[in-house]
This record gives sequence, C-alpha cells and structure tokens, in this order.
Amino acid sequence: MMTMIRVLDVATALLACTVLVGGTAVAQTYPNKPVRMVTSGVGGGADVSSRLLAPGLSAALGQQIIVDSRGSGVIPGELVYKAPPDGYTLLLYNNTLWVGPLIQTTPYDAVRDFVPITLTNRSPNILVVHSALPVKSVRQLVALAKARPGELNYATGSTGASNHIAGELFKAMAGVNIVRIPYKSGAQESADLISGQVQLMFASAGMTPHVRAGRLRALAVTSVEPSPLFPELPTIASQGLPGYESGSIYALFAPAGTPAAIVQRLHQESVKVLQSTEVRERFLKSGMEAVGSTPEELAATIKSDIARIGKLIKDAGIRE
Repeated sequence: MMTMIRVLDVATALLACTVLVGGTAVAQTYPNKPVRMVTSGVGGGADVSSRLLAPGLSAALGQQIIVDSRGSGVIPGELVYKAPPDGYTLLLYNNTLWVGPLIQTTPYDAVRDFVPITLTNRSPNILVVHSALPVKSVRQLVALAKARPGELNYATGSTGASNHIAGELFKAMAGVNIVRIPYKSGAQESADLISGQVQLMFASAGMTPHVRAGRLRALAVTSVEPSPLFPELPTIASQGLPGYESGSIYALFAPAGTPAAIVQRLHQESVKVLQSTEVRERFLKSGMEAVGSTPEELAATIKSDIARIGKLIKDAGIRE
C-alpha cells in the first residue's frame, strides 16, 4: 500500500512538473503569429481603446495586433467566447459585456466564458444640464427634481448603456422621479439636450465643448474620486450622494481555457503599455483614463458590478 502511495506521489509530482514546464514553453513561444483583438464598432469607446493599446502591445509581443471592430451588443463577446482558447483571439470591451446579460439573454456567460486579463481604462460620465435649467449644483438639481416630480427629462442611449445606468442609479440614490428619454442616435440625443427638449444627461467627455461654449452646464462627474479628465468638477458622491459611482469600464479578456502562462504574459505586457506616460496621455486626450490592473482585481470589479448593478436593474424593472 505504501509503495502504491509513493508511486502516486511521484506521478503527481511529475505531472505537476510537466504542466509547469509546458506552461513555460507555451509562454516562451507565444505569440508566433498575429493576434486578433475583437472590439466594438469603429469609433466606439472600446474600438478607440483597442487602437490606443494595440501598437504598444504589438511591439512588446513582437507580433501584429489586428484590431477587429465589430458591432455593439453581444456580437464581439460571442465571437471571442467561441474562439479557440490559444491567446490569438482577445476581446477588449466595456462593461456591457457583464451588464448586458443582466438585462437580456446572451449566448455567453460573462464570468464563465472569459478569462480576465486586465482592466485597461475607464471613462466617467459628467452630469450636464441645459443652461436654462435653474440649478448650479447636484444638490440644487435634486431639490428641483423633488419639487417637480416627473417634469424633468434625461436623455440616454440604448437600454443598459452607461448613461442609462448612471441616470437610474442617480434616481434611486437621490429618490427623485426623472423621466428617461431613450435615443437611437447619439447626435439626436445631444441635439435635443442642447436645444432644451430634454433637461439633463449623464454625458461623455464629447459634451465638454458645449459646456465651454455655455450651451450646457456641467454639475459633477460620476466617478467615485475626482477625475483628471474633469479636474474642475466635484463628484456626485461628494454632493450629497455618498457611494455614487458610474461610468464605462473597459477591459481585456481571453476565451475561457486560455493557458495561464499566456494570460500572465498578456497581463504583464498590457499593464506596461498602459502605465507608460505616452499612452496615458493619449487616453486622456481621447476622454479616457488608462488603468492597468491584475486579473484578480478585474474579476473582483466584475463580481461587485454584477451584484450592485444587478440589484439596480431588478429594483428599477429595467429590461430590453
């Protein structure tokens, strides 16, 4: 019996060594051909993020990173989760990847079917109001909304979009009734806000020129801490809604089953690129903050987001 146990122990040790050596060998030979980075449609936040990360990552890996821009929604995620888990097909996408399944049925499970590599960047929203609205702070907006329940409107994109979640979270935490007006076109959404057809929006950095021109008034930023993108703005959390946080989060993933050694290599090289001064400045100019995190930190962020946003979606009855 003891002999059998010793044989099993030796076999286990040999297997462990084989896996370790095999993993090291994979990491040393990877990549030996171009890597495809699937992302959102051209011009979207994830697409821009991919194109800012790709050149540096390509140089670090010694192979071309091909940015494959697809549509929005479930398309990018579906392509990647079905791809071979060999490190040659990656996904750079925003929190739609894990928020989307909370609202509609998706062909993949955001936690089960992807391996987190790193949180690449983030982009908070800014709470802006039409210049004619008689408020100059979040507290004043909340007071006005409470005095006029159901009379104020806020513009959003599609259901589950960043500015939609930001608006519903604001309503829930402030205890106000502000009516959502959804738009299919970002251009129409912006035009109606500027003309005063709707009174407020949780906007992207793209609205900053209208704020500077006086057509809109910025009240606060949706990040939990002050943002270098809008250093002059306070956070919503500091204006009477402690704990408020919303915005777009972008992250890099591989299909589930991708060898750990490859994931670790991609993580190390991606973070180096994201921490470089040049790349960080490029992200800021594009209205985003470069981050770089461990896979574990990204996984924890996703888990926390699913619980927090999932409760909001359930309580607000949000569905596609």
